[in-house]
Amino acid sequence: MGMRSFLLSVKRAFTPVFSVIVAVGIGLNIANPATAQTFPDHLIRIVVPYPPAGPADVAARLIAPPLAAQLGQNVIIENQPGAGGRTGAKAVAQAHPDGYMLLLGGTNPNAIAQLLYRHLDFQPVKDFTGAALIGYDSNAMVVHPSVPAKNVKELVAYAKANPGKLTSGATVGIGPHVCLELFRIRTGVDVTFVPYKGAAPAVADLLGGQIQIGMTSKAVLLPLIRDGKLRAVAVTSDVRWPELPDVPTLAESGLQGVPGYLWFGLLAPARTPSAVIDKINAAANEAVKSPEFRASIGKLGLEAKSMTPLEFTTKLSDEARDWAAVVKESGVTID
Repeated sequence: MGMRSFLLSVKRAFTPVFSVIVAVGIGLNIANPATAQTFPDHLIRIVVPYPPAGPADVAARLIAPPLAAQLGQNVIIENQPGAGGRTGAKAVAQAHPDGYMLLLGGTNPNAIAQLLYRHLDFQPVKDFTGAALIGYDSNAMVVHPSVPAKNVKELVAYAKANPGKLTSGATVGIGPHVCLELFRIRTGVDVTFVPYKGAAPAVADLLGGQIQIGMTSKAVLLPLIRDGKLRAVAVTSDVRWPELPDVPTLAESGLQGVPGYLWFGLLAPARTPSAVIDKINAAANEAVKSPEFRASIGKLGLEAKSMTPLEFTTKLSDEARDWAAVVKESGVTID
């Protein structure tokens, strides 16, 4: 047998063995991501599934510096907007479960999306592990100043006296969309909903009077309400906002059963090692407890909150359950 034939026979003989070794190596890499002993040893990315400057983006940028200080590693923000938060959420759901790619998750992409969209190529609850809660936000229902209504009762009366005259609008496929449609159904008013790709264009049209009724977060609306550019008729929180003590809650206005708060938090892909999750949670909780962080997030109207990983992961499931009946009643579904 010539040398070339001999080498070829050796290669053929050992190729299956080599393949097994490679396969085992890959398997071990998947099964054994970074542990608490080595995590973190390089940069951590927080994916924000919305454009810059929104409440989720601001919350991420506020938590990143103290989180980096606690972990001793750089933390950067990546905005991956699109599809109501689903684009960025899917990217993290499919990421390697090692703690180096996190989602700035929240009520809309992780609790409501699966109830609204008939075709999702990821599971907003099962594909994630709760790493660290950051804070709570809530919404306000507002009207353009041209609408002579100071509360929900007056708004309903005006809408019924002017059928077809009013339009409402919000980002399609999120909590405010559901709540505005629920308002229309429960009160029987003739109001047309206008879908928007984001809160910014919806608020711009609301300020311009192209739509007359809107709903979005406290962080966005409170300055506009204070300046008299919009008028709040109700808030979604369980209690009235301290900044607007005369504005009733939705429950006080007769719209009971609507979940009152939106949450923001850091989510990791499912199967991320618990030791890594615990390390992220401890670092984030220390950051959230700091007076500096609480003061900064409080200026946006957000309330700093923290939970254990188990509490936060349980909350993911609870939120989806709490929104299920509301979404069903609203009749909102999206292909």
